Amino acid sequence: MTTLNNGILTVGIDNHGAELCSLKRGDREYLWGAYPEFWKRHSPVLFPIVGSVWNGEYRFKGKTYEMGQHGLARDMDFTPVSSSGSEAWFELHSTEDTLLKYPYPFVLRIGYRLKENTLEVCWEVENPSDEEMYFQIGAHPAFYWPVLSTEAIKSGLDAMKEELAKDKKRGYFKFEVDKPLKLLSFFPENFEFISSDVIGKKGCIDDSCGRYQQICDNMLGVTTEFFDQDAFIIDKPKIKAVTLCDMEEKEYLTLRSNTPLVGLWSPPKKNAPFVCIEPWYGRADDMNYKGDFEEKPYMNRLEPKAVFKANYEITIH
Repeated sequence: MTTLNNGILTVGIDNHGAELCSLKRGDREYLWGAYPEFWKRHSPVLFPIVGSVWNGEYRFKGKTYEMGQHGLARDMDFTPVSSSGSEAWFELHSTEDTLLKYPYPFVLRIGYRLKENTLEVCWEVENPSDEEMYFQIGAHPAFYWPVLSTEAIKSGLDAMKEELAKDKKRGYFKFEVDKPLKLLSFFPENFEFISSDVIGKKGCIDDSCGRYQQICDNMLGVTTEFFDQDAFIIDKPKIKAVTLCDMEEKEYLTLRSNTPLVGLWSPPKKNAPFVCIEPWYGRADDMNYKGDFEEKPYMNRLEPKAVFKANYEITIH
């Protein structure tokens, strides 16, 4: 485990998946504890796909490959490259085994950098080959709901369940966008407001579903039922930042990114103690998708010998 500390924030990163495992300000833990009863991960990287491919397989140059949900990097051991106390980098290289599932050589680097009360997470995808490569990448950080007390989080799952059972309300999402929002619309064809896809069969996109949620001052109240139909994937308009607020609308944490999509998720119908705010360069297949890998929506193309760079930030208020 690599630990970073700048006097304000303390973070812990595991070599396995280069996964962020702890994010603390003072004695408050903000990152979900990965209790398997709800979800056994903290903040996995999603690479080289985000979400699922239809029927667990995809096609490339006439050959069919199998790929599990969210790709393979989250389940591999990264090599620590550097650590300075407030910044650390980890690296993963393609192998003979990865080429059986994902036919591109690659180097994936993940960096963590503390800046006052903000954690910056950096991605670098390098294409070392002489052919172009296609990939998706995203993050899946899980945060404790702001309604939970620090004492309950420290005490463990039973204490958190007891607190959550008292009220269905969990807080608010505040969206930073280019224009004010009055309606959150989960219809992909409705471009006047936020459009969003929902997860359907086999973890793929079902664009036949539609729901509405009222918004006031770009804020949306969240209850336990909000995720009963699984994740929301928002792509229009572009979300610059999502702030999670407490019941008094006080800012708790903000995730800021430049990604074309943002996912919101908590385990459906489980009253889980956490919510995920997920910046994505890519998304799951549409249900019944039969196209080639490089034709998937939101696919990223990288020239030979080129490096893709991106980042997102988590600010603790």
